[in-house]
Amino acid sequence: MQSPSVYLKIKSLSKHFHVRQKGHGKRILKAVDKVSLDIYKGETLGLVGESGCGKSTLGRTILNLHSPTSGEVTYQGKNIFDNSAKEMKALRKKFQIVFQDPSASLNPRKTIASIIQDPMIIHGMQPDGGREKRVLELMEMVGLAAYHSKRYPHELSGGQKQRVGIARALSLNPEFIVCDEAVSALDVSVQAQVINLLQDLQKKLDLTYLFISHNLNVVYQVSDRVVVMYLGQIMERATYRGLYETPYHPYTQALLSAILPVEAGQKTKRIHLEGDVPTPFDAPPGCKFSSRCPRAMEICHHQEPSLVEMDHMHSVACHLYSAKGNDEPVRWKA
Repeated sequence: MQSPSVYLKIKSLSKHFHVRQKGHGKRILKAVDKVSLDIYKGETLGLVGESGCGKSTLGRTILNLHSPTSGEVTYQGKNIFDNSAKEMKALRKKFQIVFQDPSASLNPRKTIASIIQDPMIIHGMQPDGGREKRVLELMEMVGLAAYHSKRYPHELSGGQKQRVGIARALSLNPEFIVCDEAVSALDVSVQAQVINLLQDLQKKLDLTYLFISHNLNVVYQVSDRVVVMYLGQIMERATYRGLYETPYHPYTQALLSAILPVEAGQKTKRIHLEGDVPTPFDAPPGCKFSSRCPRAMEICHHQEPSLVEMDHMHSVACHLYSAKGNDEPVRWKA
């Protein structure tokens, strides 16, 4: 079996913000802290975790929308953070993003045609047949009618506005798209339509996705592999089947236990985590999850665990497994 081709290699990527707090002065918020992972060509990599864990910041830092504090994102053998402004602009055509809130990400003063056409104007693209024809092709591709082109965002439904956002991302013929909570603001029935659209577009256009979500059921549907984040660090990464059937990390097990069963008669034992999620300003030393982990040991409170490979394409950052095979994972039926 041929090994998948690495499209992007992220190495020790960190993004820290300097924030002024009343009574505390300037403090450092470690939104993303030493994250390393590979994104394979043509895959959908799901990125999941609670709100505030750094998912969106990681996605935007990978695209260089946030300047990194440290680390690398390697594309075609070169760290993109070493690119000149001209080189980065050229790379923007290949890297795009679909934002969480379509109402906030579309200019209310512009028509739908103008919104989709703007990236082509900025990058000086002249498609065959002209930009207007390309706009109509993109609208048809995402399931919008031609008459929508003259409307404004406030005249569309939430699902239609998100389709406009997808069409805008596709206007530059990208290779890689970050879907930043792209369906979380939509009704459940509309979520399914947009997910199906994204999957169809991926097959048709050979796209690579980073799919960010806090909804584990959605991630399960769309992802080839899944990365679990907590307070800016990776807790576990695996194929979607490996993660849902055999979760190793106590945090992953707790997240999965909160999913409602999809099969009649299926019962799951809810794992209740004690305490609140620490703020990134006051993250615990050692393992970031140690203050809430029901299986925490002394070492967890002062030493960060490294990612340990448990099975093929399945790694976990937990001291329970620092010596492979010294503990049995919880078997989980998704």
